[in-house]
Amino acid sequence: MELTDRKKRVLRAIVETYINTAEPVGSKAIAQLAGLDVSAATIRNEMADLTEMGLLEQPHTSAGRVPSAAGYRLYVNELMGQHQLTLQETERINRALNLKMEELDRVIDQAGKVLSQISDYPVFSIAAGPERVTVKRYDLLMVEKGAFIVVVMTDTSVVKNKIIRVPGELSETQLQLLSAVLNSSFVGLELAEMLEALEKMEAHSAPGAFEMISLVVDFAMEILEEQSRKTVHTAGITHLLEHPEYHSLDKAKPLMTYLSEESEASKLPVALDGGRNMNILIGPENVNEALKDTSVVMASYDIGDGMRGVVGVVGPTRMDYAKISARLSYFAEGLSRMFGKGGLPPAGEDPEHDDR
Repeated sequence: MELTDRKKRVLRAIVETYINTAEPVGSKAIAQLAGLDVSAATIRNEMADLTEMGLLEQPHTSAGRVPSAAGYRLYVNELMGQHQLTLQETERINRALNLKMEELDRVIDQAGKVLSQISDYPVFSIAAGPERVTVKRYDLLMVEKGAFIVVVMTDTSVVKNKIIRVPGELSETQLQLLSAVLNSSFVGLELAEMLEALEKMEAHSAPGAFEMISLVVDFAMEILEEQSRKTVHTAGITHLLEHPEYHSLDKAKPLMTYLSEESEASKLPVALDGGRNMNILIGPENVNEALKDTSVVMASYDIGDGMRGVVGVVGPTRMDYAKISARLSYFAEGLSRMFGKGGLPPAGEDPEHDDR
């Protein structure tokens, strides 16, 4: 028996009605909802065929039908429309994500303070997102004739929304066309690639259309830039003064200033070569002038969701490297387990770390 277009439309209407009501669905309701312009008797015949094909089932106590597992599968694979998030839904998701990030920042900040107290050295910690972040999808929701909501979802499941206002009126058809252009030309691209694609688009787009495209893409690029930005936490900077090398304020001040200023701290050496979990840079191995007389010991930890972080200790070249690296390695492993593995390392466990 052939699964005709009308049968598919009837099946879709039954599935979506049953999802909403949790009650077996009758032919009369479907004739009204599906917009098929056919009689209830014809719908009954189609429902009988769908039942024979194993896509619908009839509960013993009702004359209506409910979808079978096979019916749901066909609906999901072929018939289901794309759900557009409402403004309320996106705001709830954003609030949850913001709370998670605030909690992450709080934990990393507190962890750095504890490590600084244990080591008696300044500590920096950085949470970094995936190296490559792209837009996965755009959803556009009409608000009024001159405004719409854009919902941007990244491939890291970050969802942001914004109301875009345009001069003049905007039809639903124009909005659908804009959505098609965005989802075909501006997904799967990194920040620099997106900017390049936007510049190319300008060359062969009408001014009015390009203005709307650029408003949305500019917002998407802001999101990508925000996701790629590294937040640096520093703690225990005054511990430097406890070490003989920095008893002189003239000697200590440049390094303390470097670690205190966010713009400078963001330049701390956080790359761990060759995929290693630990790295030690001694004296002139640090390329930054402010660190040339210091050593930096770093360890990486896994935050989950494609994110990794780095925690490091800064101090004089005369530091107990064995003790610091052991503490740092254990600490980083503890953060990894807390964020992604659900527990702290057992007491006395010496986490593996690479040769220094």
